[in-house]
Amino acid sequence: ARITTAELIRLKAGLTVMAGMSNSDFPAARAPRLDQRGKVLADYVWLGGAYTTGGFDIRQKTKTLDKKPASLADLPIWNYDGSSTGQAPGTDSEILLQPVRMYPDPFRGGENIIVLCECLLPSMEPIPTNTRRAAAEVFSKKADLVPWFGIEQEYTLFQRDDKTPLGWPVGGFPAAQGPYYCSAGTDVAFGRSIMEAHYQACLYSGVTISGTNAEVMPGQWEYQIGPCEGIRSGDDMWMSRYLMIRVCEEQFVNVSFDPKPIPGDWNGAGCHTNYSTKPMREKGGYSIILDAIKKLEAKHLEHIKVYGAGNERRLTGAHETAHINKFSYGVANRGASVRIPRAAEADGCGYFEDRRPASNMDPYIVTSKIFQTTCLE
Repeated sequence: ARITTAELIRLKAGLTVMAGMSNSDFPAARAPRLDQRGKVLADYVWLGGAYTTGGFDIRQKTKTLDKKPASLADLPIWNYDGSSTGQAPGTDSEILLQPVRMYPDPFRGGENIIVLCECLLPSMEPIPTNTRRAAAEVFSKKADLVPWFGIEQEYTLFQRDDKTPLGWPVGGFPAAQGPYYCSAGTDVAFGRSIMEAHYQACLYSGVTISGTNAEVMPGQWEYQIGPCEGIRSGDDMWMSRYLMIRVCEEQFVNVSFDPKPIPGDWNGAGCHTNYSTKPMREKGGYSIILDAIKKLEAKHLEHIKVYGAGNERRLTGAHETAHINKFSYGVANRGASVRIPRAAEADGCGYFEDRRPASNMDPYIVTSKIFQTTCLE
């Protein structure tokens, strides 16, 4: 019989920790799944307003369902204590969870699901930290432009002390950058079992993951989400981050989405956002690409303000970045704010890459902001 994705993830986690952990350290998730007697487990996942791990606040809790829902309409609205997540006072703490997208659960397998939710007030209005609702409204305008996004999520893996990047000597530094990018080998590639387990989890869940690679700094990796249309980009990005946090939990490793996790002569971490509309992808679209870039230039600082906290530590003009205070663009230029692929120039159509967003950016805010600036203003 073929091994399931859920079993593969647990197996990878077990093999990773066996070398340095005792059996008492193994989480219960490594045990085989028992018969659920026809019940389905639904993990409700939402964004909190404080901090849990990795630089984000992604929360979850599980509800038992009598059967697998056929659609979102079959899922009940749930609630949680917003006073424990920094989103409501204790005197009026109930926040509602509105399901917005379902994914197969790669950790439990079977018919179990993960449910991405929006957070709402009892009036059914979005709470202040709910950025998805506003993004969905933006994308509902001029839907015929069919905006596509491909987001490159960089992340850094840390040992359990949350101070030492994976593969680095404790209290010291590895060899200089150079041999780690797109590398293979035990002395240069650190965390491949995590990358593989995360990739499998995304594929199983239906998250639109299109690739992955080791990055320039040792212990740093990247995966790409997309191409996705409109609001789906933000949904799949947040779900991919949740899956990454869960995989790292299984393997006793911490993940950081900080844009400059290690100061000094080391690359930071970004969330380069590749973007196009239907007219850009069609013949003659290159002029539309250039027009869109000019619109981004006119609102450079406005975009920088919502492109991620701590981004000034990353956008210094070094390590494949443009300076945070100066907008630039160019063909095949990874030192520019916006890069135009050489293929787009040659074909006269295609897409462009906004290299400014930080690794901790909110994809709902960033994708809708790009569409708003380039198509609605």
